[in-house]
Amino acid sequence: MSNAQLVGGGSPGHPGEDAGTGGNRRVERRRNRTSDDSPMDVLTRLPAMVVLERVPVPTLATARDGTILFANTAFADMLGYGQDSLAGLAFAEIFHTVPAALPAIRGVDALANLVVELQHCEGWTVRARMSKSALKRSDDPVILVTFENLTERLWMDEQ
Repeated sequence: MSNAQLVGGGSPGHPGEDAGTGGNRRVERRRNRTSDDSPMDVLTRLPAMVVLERVPVPTLATARDGTILFANTAFADMLGYGQDSLAGLAFAEIFHTVPAALPAIRGVDALANLVVELQHCEGWTVRARMSKSALKRSDDPVILVTFENLTERLWMDEQ
């Protein structure tokens, strides 16, 4: 068993290769664990970004002002974007059920466990149930939510 570390440059399977991203791409590199490492030891050293990327559920992290900080591959795939192209977008650029003037944190609280409408990169609407923020402290600078894509199910129900 091994644990992982994110490092700059390269692409999965091609360490050091920039893959046209100007060296900004983060790559997961594996480190072998020692025979003394327990599963808990491995877990405590696993970086949060690696865990969030490995989660198969669409996951999004935003700053309190609504700027998207991180979207995992599952979220990017749900909206048809490249993962790197979502970082830096504003909350209101992809969420069409939240008024642009509504602060991001209040928007997340108001929409938790409701079906939201998101903008797919090709222009159509993706409907998904959005979770409450996984980060509960009021002073957390990050909002972390997951999504359940309901588009196909809701479309079939309307037929």
